[in-house]
This record gives sequence, structure tokens and C-alpha cells, in this order.
Amino acid sequence: MAVKRFKPVTPGTRFRVGGDYSDITTNVPEKSLVVSHKKSGGRNHSGKMTIRNVGGGHKKSYRLIDFKRNKFDIPATVATIEYDPNRSARIILLNYVDGEKRYMLAPEGIQVGQTVLSGDAVPPEVGNTLPLKSIPLGSIIHNIEMNPGQGGIIARSAGTYAQLSARDGKYAIIKLPSGETRMILATCLATIGTVSNSEKANEVLGKAGRKRWLGRRPRVRGVAMNPVDHPMGGGEGRASGGHPRSRKGLLAKGFKTRDKKKSSDRYIIERKKK
Repeated sequence: MAVKRFKPVTPGTRFRVGGDYSDITTNVPEKSLVVSHKKSGGRNHSGKMTIRNVGGGHKKSYRLIDFKRNKFDIPATVATIEYDPNRSARIILLNYVDGEKRYMLAPEGIQVGQTVLSGDAVPPEVGNTLPLKSIPLGSIIHNIEMNPGQGGIIARSAGTYAQLSARDGKYAIIKLPSGETRMILATCLATIGTVSNSEKANEVLGKAGRKRWLGRRPRVRGVAMNPVDHPMGGGEGRASGGHPRSRKGLLAKGFKTRDKKKSSDRYIIERKKK
């Protein structure tokens, strides 16, 4: 996918940079894999606002995505490449030879008509899913499990990937998009390739209304508030507000919030880069 600039015929299109959607082959999703998606508008069960800056937005349907890729050694043909309003990446519809249909995340470079597989002994080609113990070292991977059978939860957004750098006993060592290096059980599954729609990061919405269409309401900066509303509020003129912190007073931008006694720390070899 590429991005395109728009002719500035309106203020909203003057700075807008959007996707051209040339990679999408259909705009009608598979009906059996679509469920309703109800929004809360940031309110809890009693109607109280618990999350600010959320509400409105266009109505969406949720596409059921196969993150587990647990139909082993059954070939599937890529039927369509589709837009998914619930994620930044593209999705593809797979038609399995036994008649079942499933959605999966679209890797970069996948084409309609291509065949993908999942299993222990399948070739390490783009779109195929293998255990980390069967993937060649140095391979680019995405949709990585953290526990066997859990389903992929690492490197799922547009353009992201991790690299399998080494193996040590029953663990595989991968380098994550954040720069963190960690150990994961070698029996966990991962998909070969990079997640599609890597140009998503270059898009510019162009106007506040497009943000509203995505379900995001206006956000007020803490330094623009009064002292009663935010720790960084108040002051004469444009006061900076002191050290950045959250509305509840928790320090931000450098203050570590991760639990020092978290059990998974022993699997992290190198912390993510600042």
C-alpha cells in the first residue's frame, strides 16, 4: 500500500495524507465471520464516564481473526485482501480445502491466490505459521505467541515485526519492535513476514473531524487546566507545569511503571530502548 496527498480544495484536505487502498480487493466482508461491535463511549455499567476523550465514531462490525492459526497441515488459499476498521493492518480471507473460511492478518507482499500453511514441517515462507523451533534464525516474524496455544499477541499492528535471533535450549530469543530482547518458549507459534500496511505511520488525518469519525473526542492539555483539575494546571501565563505527570499525579516521561517483582522479568534479556 502507498499513501497519497490530496489536492487542497478544502481546509481538511490541505494537509491530509491518506492511504490509496489499492491493495484491497473487496469491500464486502465474509458474513459468517462478522459480529456486532457495541461501543461504550467510555462509560461503565452505571453510565459514569471512566475513560475520557472517547465517544462517537462510525459504526463498526468486528471481524473474527484467527490469531491461533491452529489448522495444521491444511492448505488455505488467499481469497481476498480486506480493510479492517478495528486494526491498522489489512486482513486476508482464507479458504481452506476442507471448506472452512477464516480471517488472518495480512503479511506484507501476500497476493490473492497464494497458498498458506500452518504446522511443524511447513516451509518458512511469507504467510506460513511455524513453531519458533522450526523457523530459521534471522527470520522476520509477526503474530507471535507468548504461551503455546494462546494465539499471537506480539507484533500485530501495521508494519511491525520481530526477528528470531537465537535459540537456547527450550527457549527462542527474539528481538521485538521496541528493541527489547526476550526469551519465548520455542514451541510457541509465529508467522513469517512483516505485518502489512507499513505506510500507515505516514498518514495524516488533516482535520479534527476525521479523529471524531474514529471515535476520539477532544483532549485538553493538563497545562491548560486549573490547579483543581490537574497537577500541571495553573500558573501565570504559559507556565510549563513542572515535571510531566498524569491527572492523578503519577509521574510520566521517564518514570518506570512496570512492577519490579513481575515474574516475566527473568525472560527479558535486554530492556527496550528509551
